[in-house]
Order: sequence, then structure tokens, then C-alpha cells
Amino acid sequence: MAAVVRLSTVTIALPNRHPTVKCPGVSRLINCRKFNSLFAVISSIRQRKSRESFSVTCSASNKPSPDVSSTAKIRSEVLSPFRSVRMFFYLAFIASASLGGLIAFTQLIGALANSTRAAAVPDILKGLGIDIGAVSIFAFLYYRENGAKNAQLARLSREESLSNLKLRINEKKILPVSAFRGIARLVILAGPASFISESFKLSEPFVEGLVERGVLVVPFAIDGNSPVFEFEENEETKERNSKQKRLWQLSPVFSREWSKWLDEQKKLAKVSPESPVYMSLRMDGRVRGSGVGYPPWNAFVAQLPPVKGMWLGLLDGMDGREQRQQKKAGFFQDLRQGNEDLSTDVEPFLKNSKQAQPKR
Repeated sequence: MAAVVRLSTVTIALPNRHPTVKCPGVSRLINCRKFNSLFAVISSIRQRKSRESFSVTCSASNKPSPDVSSTAKIRSEVLSPFRSVRMFFYLAFIASASLGGLIAFTQLIGALANSTRAAAVPDILKGLGIDIGAVSIFAFLYYRENGAKNAQLARLSREESLSNLKLRINEKKILPVSAFRGIARLVILAGPASFISESFKLSEPFVEGLVERGVLVVPFAIDGNSPVFEFEENEETKERNSKQKRLWQLSPVFSREWSKWLDEQKKLAKVSPESPVYMSLRMDGRVRGSGVGYPPWNAFVAQLPPVKGMWLGLLDGMDGREQRQQKKAGFFQDLRQGNEDLSTDVEPFLKNSKQAQPKR
């Protein structure tokens, strides 16, 4: 019976083999058949589990990381081109100092064990202290550099998620946020409908300056209600109302995705989900600033350069978009002159910008 137990243990551990137990004598034939059937069932079950676990492992290993995309990693390398080199040298210095410390430690043990080498103990301790200090310093530098890298990747990943969200220009035109890079400075408002309506009223004195600076507002009501925008219909305010309508023409599409993204940003900033917030983007799509409450329209007009002439995108960062932005400055010039539909102006500039980009 002990032999049967040992044999069953071996055959269960190897599910690809079919166990057969040979029992001498007719009296044990029934028990042997029961053992054989039981072992066959157990081995088949274990074989299925092993195949399932193997297939899951393969699919997980081939799947890219869902947290950080390759595009975000490339952008991080472009923004910090020498970070990888620094981190490599930090690791090399840590390894070198660790090896030196290990050698010094063995020498110290030998010197303490041999009284004839007692005079060398101070020098050995000095070298060991230098190695330990070097390991500590370069480990701290590597830890700090790695933390900055992770923070930058997280920020770029959030900006990439934002760039994939959709905006509606009119009933027939829907574009992602990334389509407005190099064209407009978006200001995202998220809050109750009353907050959106009040922000609309507060922006009225600054409509001219906001339009000149390429600002477009994206209102998102988190309570599900539609904000009310009131315009004075008369001949004196006709041109101003036209610019104000274009300033507030965009609207988010797929509210669930917008809500999810905004909730993540509020959670990271430790802001309550019910708090009204604003977020301003730079011309290249990166986040310029954000806050709780009403957006500072007067600060936008005072700090942002006009989207025209030599001041085009000067304060938005030197990212190689100056020439393309100068070509697109006519978009806002036509916008100020009173073109009827924003979508008719966006489309040719998007097409020209795609043709102007070099092939990679």
C-alpha cells in the first residue's frame, strides 16, 4: 500500500502522464480500478489548470503596461534626454563603491584577526567609510532621479489621457483635445451648471483679450444640468456676442470619460469630487495651471501673449512649434474678424499641420 501511495504522488505531480497502477492478484482488482480512475480524474484536472495558468501568463507577459504608454516614455526622454545617462552612472558608482566596501570589509576582518596588521586598521576603516558614504550618496541621487522620472511619466500619462478626450465643435464635427495643439489654449471648467453660468458672466469683460490670446473654454457640468448662457441681442453687442459664442462654442463628448478623468485629477490633488475646478492648457497641450473656484480671466489676459506677431507662443515653451503657430495665427485673425463657424476654420489648419509634420 505504501508503494501505491508513492506512485500516486509521482503521477499527480506529472499531469501529462496517464497513471496506471498494476496490482497483483484478483482480490485487489476492484481497488486498483478505483485508484486508476481516481488518478486519471485528478491528473486531467491538474492538466487543465496548468494549461489555463500557462495561457494567462503568456497573455500577461505580452501585454504592454496599462499605466504608462510608449508615447509618454518617449516624451519623457525628449524632455529629459540625459536622465537615463545619469541614472546609469549612479548605478555604476553604487556597484563600484559596494565592491570596494566589500573588499575593505574583508581586509578589516583579516587585520583584526592578525595582530601584525593592526597598523593598517585606520586606513582600512577610512576607505570603508568612504565607500559607504559613496553608496549612500549615489543611492540617494538615484532614488531622487527615479522619483522625478515616475512623477514626470505620471503627468505625461495624464496629459495623454486628456488629449484623447473628445470635444464637439458643432453638431457635425467632433475632434479630440490633441487636435487643438498649436491652435488654441483650452480652459476646462468642471462644476455645477450654476458655476459654469457664473464663470460665463465673469468672462464678459475679458472676451476681446481672451479671443486675442487664443483661449477656448470647455464647460463641463458635473451635475448633468445644462448651463444657461445669456446674450444681449442688439446691434451694439452683435460683434461681441459673436466672439463670446465662439469662445464658449466647445462642449465635451462622452461625459463618462470626462468625469472619470476629472475625478482622477481631483483625487491626486486631494480635492473633493464636488468642488468646482478649472484647468488651463498651454498651446502645446500641456497643463499650464489649475485651481479650485472661478478661473482668473483677468490673469489670463495679463499673462498670456497674444496669438499674433512676434509674441506668438513666446511664453508657451520652446518646443519647436513657433513656425507652425505663426502659420496658424490667421485662424484667430479670421476668428476676430467674425467668421461664422469655428469648425470651418479648424479643419484646414489641422490638415496643413499634419502635412507640415515630418515623417518619422
